Amino acid sequence: MNFCTTVFLVSGYLAIKNGLKDRHKKLMISAMVSSAIFLISYLLYHHYHGDSKYIGVGLIRIVYFAILITHILLSMVQVPLILITFYHAVKGNFVTHRKWAVWTFPIWLYVSVTGVAIFFFLKA
Repeated sequence: MNFCTTVFLVSGYLAIKNGLKDRHKKLMISAMVSSAIFLISYLLYHHYHGDSKYIGVGLIRIVYFAILITHILLSMVQVPLILITFYHAVKGNFVTHRKWAVWTFPIWLYVSVTGVAIFFFLKA
């Protein structure tokens, strides 16, 4: 789901940069839906299966935990940022929407990309 979110986010960004407002809207809603589905499935999985243990050693372990810690911290900030940015878009406050999106987009993208990276770290 994080990979899908990443694709929707980048496509939505490119759409708005090219003046394709309707496409941007659809892609960003798709990013929100895929993020929500991921969050729900993540919470349910960890509720029933517990934490995943990382068994890597050495430098790769340090890299993994650096990515994981920043991912967790930014994911907590991400949810309210997304909701605030979305709220301003729905209300038609596009100047305010854009001011929030400048912060929301890179954080959301980072969390999505690092989510995929964390998955591969755990499966390697």
